[in-house]
Amino acid sequence: MDPANISPEDRHLLARLADLRLTLLRFERASDAIVRRCGLTPRQHLLLLTLEGRHEGTASIGALSEELGLAQSTVTELADRSEAKGIVRRESSRQDGRVVLVTTTAEGRRLLALVLEQLEVERELLGAALDRIAAVLPATDARSRTRTRKAAEG
Repeated sequence: MDPANISPEDRHLLARLADLRLTLLRFERASDAIVRRCGLTPRQHLLLLTLEGRHEGTASIGALSEELGLAQSTVTELADRSEAKGIVRRESSRQDGRVVLVTTTAEGRRLLALVLEQLEVERELLGAALDRIAAVLPATDARSRTRTRKAAEG
């Protein structure tokens, strides 16, 4: 894409990408407000979502750190605050005492269910917006495949 001369096709693509980013931003803001009203911080909500949605309720600090893209010390602090709130518990792994496991408590699952219920309308709006955006975005075109290949070749 020549920055000095944006084609109508590229403008259309840029408009869809802007729609996508703005839709995600609106969902995140609405979601964060609902999460806070339910008594959680957005990071605590993300922690619970990750534990329950990807790990059946229990994961190590290391695995959470990797998935959340946060330093282990940050996840440890988040787990400490979440444990003090009663939404998770921490314990050493039986297989390796150096590994700390974080497990969702009944209260954590209760709050997560409350947020899930409260977010129903926002999820429906997000899904509809993503459907509209996906309908006009090409899955991959020859130019994007070429750019991706060139970037990978470095």
